[in-house]
Amino acid sequence: MTSLLERLRGRLTWFSGNLDENPIDTVAITTDTEPVERTQLALDESENTLLPGARRFGDTDYDRQPYDRQELMENCLEAWRFNPLARRIIELTTQYVIGGGMTVSADEASAEAFLQQFWRHPLNKMDLKLPELSDELARTGNLFLMLSGDLSGMSFARVVPSTDVLSIHSRANDVEQELSYTLRGARGEEDYVVPAWRADRPAMQQNAVCILHYAVNRPAGAQWGEPDLAPVLRWLARYSAWLEDRVRLNHFRNAFVYVVKARFANENARRMRQMQLATQPPNAGSILVCDESEEWSVLSPKLEALDASTDGLAIKKMIAAGVGIPLHFLAEPESSTKTTAESAGHPTYRRFEERQRVLCWILEDLLHVVLKRKTVFDTSINPDAKIIVCGGDIHSRDNLELARAGHQMADIALGMVEKGMIDAPEALRLIYRFIAEKAPETNPSV
Repeated sequence: MTSLLERLRGRLTWFSGNLDENPIDTVAITTDTEPVERTQLALDESENTLLPGARRFGDTDYDRQPYDRQELMENCLEAWRFNPLARRIIELTTQYVIGGGMTVSADEASAEAFLQQFWRHPLNKMDLKLPELSDELARTGNLFLMLSGDLSGMSFARVVPSTDVLSIHSRANDVEQELSYTLRGARGEEDYVVPAWRADRPAMQQNAVCILHYAVNRPAGAQWGEPDLAPVLRWLARYSAWLEDRVRLNHFRNAFVYVVKARFANENARRMRQMQLATQPPNAGSILVCDESEEWSVLSPKLEALDASTDGLAIKKMIAAGVGIPLHFLAEPESSTKTTAESAGHPTYRRFEERQRVLCWILEDLLHVVLKRKTVFDTSINPDAKIIVCGGDIHSRDNLELARAGHQMADIALGMVEKGMIDAPEALRLIYRFIAEKAPETNPSV
């Protein structure tokens, strides 16, 4: 008891002395953080406790974390390979966006001749490469194009898989000004860095190997885009699992067993009868005759197929809503009326038109870079030539409606010109507006 009182007296004396000298340190000593810190330091460090929440230096807070982004793109690629519904969603986007082909033109003859040469070069084959560009853009939300060149100034475009790009390096104050990209090396090789295209670089460096990056479904402030399949990836997996279960159950739907009820003298008699029937079971379509001592029945599984179809349709509706495609595009006749089907298709056509405009802009930007790389060796070509890339029609019905609107507007506009209400250029502008085409800069007289 005496030793305990002496220890308490010494502790109080030490505490009062430190309180007079440094009260801040005293408060720090009297807190209960030490047990918490000891508990945290005693935990085992693993990928589950160390990596979550970690980001690479330079990554923005609006992008997915690197491991999450890599896993998402790999899952989308796997779904595109093995899931027919995912493959069809990507195919629909590609077929409508570039199904009619792309045309390239320039306002100068020399520039257009070189662009056509680049477009049809055996090492480019851009007409055949357009589906690859559209699929990669929709499947990963990103498009990395690597450009290389020869001594004549011809450029060659190659698509870099988005999963091989480990990180994007941009300016500290602007994520959209990308400087370089870190690519995954081949087997046994180290990762390497490829610079981005920059117009302010010296002339000879502009013709070196570089990468152009384009993205869709990108949040503001982010560097990476999002795949079109990202919102519906888990629903695709659930629909696939549900369908597989239904197929497995339907496989056993036609399976059945005979149940024979009878009065047997003992257990041995029942076993003998069962062995006899198992040795010579009745064939399908045969006639079975038995006396009143036996009663035969069939035991088969009962599947509620109607209720199951409602569940599958609900999952498919979630997938269709997530990708902006109506159900009748996915082999699911939602309604028997033609008007309902056409009305449901209009938002989808708008989505495809938006993606087509994005892809046309990407190709125009690519051709501008290719043209500037050519001017390093050939100064006769204007690097600022105007380039126009046009896509095919999304929906043939739009042409019929636009033709009717243009015909009616032409009659009205010509009548207004005859009455002196408008002049010929204004009439031509109205006609071009109602046929959804751009009026020429020099308007001929009507």
